[in-house]
Amino acid sequence: MTKPQTLIIATNNANKAREFSAMLAPYDITIKTLADFPDIPEIKENGITFEENAAKKATVVVEATGLPAIADDSGLMVKALHGDPGVFSARYAGDHNDAANNAKLLANLGGIPEAERTATFHTTLVALKPSGEKLVVNGELVGRILIAPRGDNGFGYDPLFWSTKFQKSLAELTPAQKNQISHRGAALRQLMTKFDEWWAKA
Repeated sequence: MTKPQTLIIATNNANKAREFSAMLAPYDITIKTLADFPDIPEIKENGITFEENAAKKATVVVEATGLPAIADDSGLMVKALHGDPGVFSARYAGDHNDAANNAKLLANLGGIPEAERTATFHTTLVALKPSGEKLVVNGELVGRILIAPRGDNGFGYDPLFWSTKFQKSLAELTPAQKNQISHRGAALRQLMTKFDEWWAKA
């Protein structure tokens, strides 16, 4: 079944858009982002679950453009913090600010040894078409939170998240290495296994 010509990734985050584009590169799809549609109003992420936020974003974009869209909501869940920052990961320290979020996370984990800093990165992807046909997939990456940031690549909490597989922080990995193990990469691979079936429905 023919895949869509154009797919909108419902994000203004250039780093996130690059990750999606890299994962979707083998497919004959033109990728656009919210940056290509400046008239779409700001989408308030006020849901209480990752899926609720992702579905809201996808719905707004599809209704505004008439094109299929993929939206994600991702977050970091730290066991010692009872799952926080969770759906509030991007706004943990107030307005979206990676450095402030990382500083708050480290402060809240003060005194907790590294061995007890187990954490999970979670992504929920919602693919939605103008027909209303929806596909929901999830991906996770388990690791732990470091005592201090390491590495200059990546974004968000990447400098603090330790990969057991590579024995490095996510911010020390190449983009290809990160895509191999990342929560977003895992969710996108799940999506692609069901993509043709989803598209064929309407």
